[in-house]
Amino acid sequence: MIPVWVKALDPLSQFGLVYTLGHRPEVRLIDEPEAATVALVAVDALDHGAVQVLRAATQRGCRRIVLIGSSIDDDALMTAVQLGVSGVLRRAEATGDRIVHLVQAAAAGDGNLPTGLMGRLLGQPSTVRRLPGSGLSDRETQVLRLVADGKDTQEIARELSYSERTVKNVLHDVTSRLQLRNRSHAVAYALRQGLI
Repeated sequence: MIPVWVKALDPLSQFGLVYTLGHRPEVRLIDEPEAATVALVAVDALDHGAVQVLRAATQRGCRRIVLIGSSIDDDALMTAVQLGVSGVLRRAEATGDRIVHLVQAAAAGDGNLPTGLMGRLLGQPSTVRRLPGSGLSDRETQVLRLVADGKDTQEIARELSYSERTVKNVLHDVTSRLQLRNRSHAVAYALRQGLI
């Protein structure tokens, strides 16, 4: 079971999320965020209060944050990514199954954004350049090149004589350090920066 900390800025949303997830066998609700926790944050818009909640979760060690929002524009999306959000779901699309799927993806180190928002984000090189980070190690570069070639974790591990766990750790380290959402975003970032 995945430990999930739920925080909504209004009591009705808080109740609804706790009720919905409280009946799901895939997750276990906890009262305080910690390092292995997926933080699930529900907001209307990414305003000052929402940013404070996201920062508080990261300061308490949460590295996996899922955001449910009513209004998510490009600037809000960039802010969310910079604050460590790995998954975003529009409130209108937030069914129990979709929320659990997003929580599972975040727990596995994967990211997930609405297609239209991700396309706009990746289509703006100036936005991607604002993401923090430095260069890549040789091992990170090798792994990202193979991801860019369409190889899956098992194929990359076999080709580089690594374990699958090592490949996953390399990808997790890159996405965490550079505050990227997932493998695809890491490859896009590396290509745009001329790193691979």
